[in-house]
Amino acid sequence: MNVRKLLIIAVENWPAKVLSIGLAIILFVFHRMSSLETRFFSVPLNIEHNGPLLPSNPYPRMIRVSLRGEANSIFPILEEDIEVYVDMNKLDVPGVYAIPIQWRKKGTAQGVDPLQITVDPMEIILTLDHRISKVVPLAASLRGQVETGYTMTSYSLNPSQITIEGPAELIWSISEIFTETIDLEGRRNDFFVTANVMNRDPLMIVRGNGISEFHGIIRQIIPVRTITGVPIAITGLSERFTGELDVKTGSIRLEGENQANVDRFEPAPNFLSIDCSGINEPGTYVLKVISGATGNMRARAEPEEIKVHINRAAGAGRP
Repeated sequence: MNVRKLLIIAVENWPAKVLSIGLAIILFVFHRMSSLETRFFSVPLNIEHNGPLLPSNPYPRMIRVSLRGEANSIFPILEEDIEVYVDMNKLDVPGVYAIPIQWRKKGTAQGVDPLQITVDPMEIILTLDHRISKVVPLAASLRGQVETGYTMTSYSLNPSQITIEGPAELIWSISEIFTETIDLEGRRNDFFVTANVMNRDPLMIVRGNGISEFHGIIRQIIPVRTITGVPIAITGLSERFTGELDVKTGSIRLEGENQANVDRFEPAPNFLSIDCSGINEPGTYVLKVISGATGNMRARAEPEEIKVHINRAAGAGRP
């Protein structure tokens, strides 16, 4: 009898009771949701692919993640334990694709409940191209000037070539790769440095250890000046003879250690000459052109030798 009364009471006005229970559940859920906290951070986007294609257009490298849950549950979660990725493993035809961004929980994020995870953006547009590789020359990026009076005559890199890999359109457009900047400022001796190989395009992969050895060859600059139109004098010729040169003037190539001294130098009279003191008979002779004193500078005459025609002087008889 008591059981029957209980059943009658339970089903009496049941629509109102069901509505009340439903409302209570909604209020409970609403209260719980309103008490949840939200946390935001950004994590790297991983591109998962084992096939022949690679992205050939820029895409977001960092993805914004929001965690919603109880404060004491979501704030201890490490950022690296929310992994964000796109899966390209099933794509094998070049083209443009809208690919959803997915996420997975690891470590401290596992077992947390309630936990709502959302990502922004929810998908990315990727242009996919064939993966290729090729070998390109490596060039040095240089900055500054060696010490005044010196010059870098040459340099070498080891290795001098680099293998690069990436989407076909990008890789075919690259003709050389540069090192990081190498500073020449104030150098006056040969030198060795190691330099990183620069990769300024995130879509490209540089194979190897990414380091090259640079060897610079530096030499001192020898100041040089050429003075033209310098008269060539005939010296030491006996008064019994006269001399006639094929060429009346020559030039001086002057070398020294100090540019100012080289620039100031002026040849003295008879600076260039030929010595005819050993000539005792008329005729045509080829004699060396002699340079005068230059202090600590070096002088080279041009021409080095010259023809001189020797004749008897008027009124001069044989000895």
